[in-house]
Amino acid sequence: MTQGDQATAEAFATSWNTVGSGSVYTREQFLDWMAPLDPADFAGRDVLELGFGNGSLLLHMGSFAPRRLAGIELGDTIDATRRNLAHLPAGMLDLRRGDLTRADLGTFDLVYCIGVLQHLGEPRAGFDAVLRHTKPGGAFHCWVYACEGNAVIRWIVDPVRRIASRLPWWLTKYAIALPLVIPYFLYAKLIAAIGRTAARGLLRRLPLYDYSLWIAKREFRFFHHVAFDQLVTPRTAYFPRATIDDWLRDPAVDPATTYVIFRNGNSWKFGGRRMG
Repeated sequence: MTQGDQATAEAFATSWNTVGSGSVYTREQFLDWMAPLDPADFAGRDVLELGFGNGSLLLHMGSFAPRRLAGIELGDTIDATRRNLAHLPAGMLDLRRGDLTRADLGTFDLVYCIGVLQHLGEPRAGFDAVLRHTKPGGAFHCWVYACEGNAVIRWIVDPVRRIASRLPWWLTKYAIALPLVIPYFLYAKLIAAIGRTAARGLLRRLPLYDYSLWIAKREFRFFHHVAFDQLVTPRTAYFPRATIDDWLRDPAVDPATTYVIFRNGNSWKFGGRRMG
């Protein structure tokens, strides 16, 4: 763990602890993030999430009847997460607070890490932790920001983040993220509205077109949450496809099982199985 990882964890803990109860994601979003894995891959399995936030994804995973549901998070969000997951059957849940890159929690049938590796000081160490916790023959699944398709974010939003992440969280959330996200909210809703007409073919070259279609289904509160998440973190990386391909060439990964999916034109979903 780097010193920056602790600062990042504390920043995200502030975000998760002030977002309210329940999951910020819909069931549809959860399944979209996890695809090509599906509920049949979850039921009756031992499942681990690396970097669980407030349990927003664990909440949905728990609805698919895993045998055991474990998670580790560096930030101080366990109390909020336990409240969100209090409905799960006794004995299913195992939450830990700690550094996922150094943890040894045993091995699992499925290990997933969504939106975390991009914020680590040593992202490869995070991916190594994913593999280390996946049992031989088990599945792993990750999601990270892509370098491709994110020029607007990298050149406009990221410079703002470098300043906003040093400010008090409430100032970042309400004085910076809130006014900045309003024009994007209108832009995404306009893209979605026009996208249902014959003119949609003319829009595909617009920045964040596919992502805007995806997020336009959600309410303004979710837009604000995403904007705050973008701006509150001290560190964010954007990965080119070549980096993902290099990670998947690890000897521990079964090359016949790997996949890389360009999601919403600005991120990578990737995974596979550990060698048996």
